[in-house]
Amino acid sequence: MKIFESIAGLQAHLDLLRGEGKVVGLVPTMGALHEGHIQLIKESISRCEITVCSIFVNPTQFNNPDDLLKYPNQLEKDEQMLLDAGCDIVFVPSVQEMYPEKNESLTINFGFLETVLEGAFRQGHFSGVGTVVSKLLNIVQPDLSFFGQKDLQQLAVIKKLTNDLNIRTKIISIPTVRESSGLAMSSRNQRLTNEQKVLAAKLYQTMEKLKTRIISGTPITEALDLAKKGLLEHREIELEYLEVVNSDSMVTVVEMSKVENISICIAAHIGGVRLIDNLYLKQED
Repeated sequence: MKIFESIAGLQAHLDLLRGEGKVVGLVPTMGALHEGHIQLIKESISRCEITVCSIFVNPTQFNNPDDLLKYPNQLEKDEQMLLDAGCDIVFVPSVQEMYPEKNESLTINFGFLETVLEGAFRQGHFSGVGTVVSKLLNIVQPDLSFFGQKDLQQLAVIKKLTNDLNIRTKIISIPTVRESSGLAMSSRNQRLTNEQKVLAAKLYQTMEKLKTRIISGTPITEALDLAKKGLLEHREIELEYLEVVNSDSMVTVVEMSKVENISICIAAHIGGVRLIDNLYLKQED
């Protein structure tokens, strides 16, 4: 496994591999890897001859400075996990390498997508995501790029980014990897106590119950009200949002029959840790 810190070094190596006709896959991460990330790596390995994993904690997507400071840093462990998984290349740039002209002020407007759900609570977040992902895609120029479905709105933003800017990569989404309790695997889970993890699993359990009610015929608005009331019983859970939306546009959905792809999205704080999750309610490929 080769490790690069510079863009020039990485691109020179990738140019040689492309000259040999190699298919390249990219898995962008911010480190603090877990089994969810490793599943993305394995999927890339199964589809591509060369798998690149980037590890970069992007400062432009944190609207809360404290959140950036608290983000876990375990680079040595991450590199060992990637080596064990069979990753070919790890790209670990510095902030200076990614933003040499201090152009963190570069912004991208995703329209409606960045005004709802995550966008409403994390102003500027998706502009930061879009900037760093576009830079990584231009640096690596992967044939395939792999993202988890846990960040569903981010996935929609990245698909819009690549479509609007005609970036030649295929976006592959991988189902959320969960703990046995149903809790979605996340780097932020490291900051939860065992008791808080039990509480956090109730987010997924709430979505499952909500899905069951809606599929059984309960109107969406009524089912949502019942789900939110259920969460109010747990005072340690501070709910930010719980919505049923179009999986592609994030527009609120009130009738199942009128939309092909529908998801339940949730965000909440537990013990000062912000968690997000989602669950497909209806999916028609």
